[in-house]
Amino acid sequence: MESAKQLKQFLDEKVAIYNQPSFIEKDPVVIPHSFTKKQDIEISGLFAAVLAWGNRTTIINNCNKLMGWMDNKPHDFIVHHKDTDLKKFIHFAHRTFNATDLLYFIAFLQHHYQQHDSLENAFVPAKKYKEHNVGEALIHFHNYFFSLEHPERTRKHIATPTRNSACKRLNMYLRWMVRHDNKGVDFGIWKKMTPAQLVCPLDVHVARVAERLGLIDNIKSNWANALQLTAHLKELNPKDPAIYDYALFGLGMAERF
Repeated sequence: MESAKQLKQFLDEKVAIYNQPSFIEKDPVVIPHSFTKKQDIEISGLFAAVLAWGNRTTIINNCNKLMGWMDNKPHDFIVHHKDTDLKKFIHFAHRTFNATDLLYFIAFLQHHYQQHDSLENAFVPAKKYKEHNVGEALIHFHNYFFSLEHPERTRKHIATPTRNSACKRLNMYLRWMVRHDNKGVDFGIWKKMTPAQLVCPLDVHVARVAERLGLIDNIKSNWANALQLTAHLKELNPKDPAIYDYALFGLGMAERF
């Protein structure tokens, strides 16, 4: 790319292709799109994001299985279930995420929703998030999530910038919850954060594309590169850098750029 103007035009064209309702059906975001209640969207979205690695069809099928076991009313189930209702979850597994992890997630969510109306408070306890990017919100969520007695093995399923993780899945989740436009993919139901504070989700596919475009210096998928990528994307769109997740994802996965 010869100039920032050309790069912006190129990426904007790709965003227009992939930021469409047709994108939803085969992406994990289809899971929270099954719901209209805010808390159901939050809970199903968290599971969809956390389980979003591997084959996308398998991800969606396993998430649908989970939601079905929660009677397709995840918030009601989380808050009101009894111990006997958890037996069906004993044999759940998705990649390295197993029943031990799942039961802790359910316990944490019950603990949270007994005290709070929204999962947004787990990321931002204050009335407004004032940091430059969502890094501190991710750190707070990680610490809060594991503030209950928990299985040590489950820690690997909630990333944190303090370990230089790119936090790809959680950044994707925040994109779903915070971004809003008229395209209908992202929900924009959380208002304490702004799209300008989001960090672009970075995985190996996006990193490869970003490095080819000169947006990061190497193809490592880590927090430092996620911030570097987002800083460059902010030069193209200061108020909504994470919108280019659509372009970079599409180029990496669909177009093998």
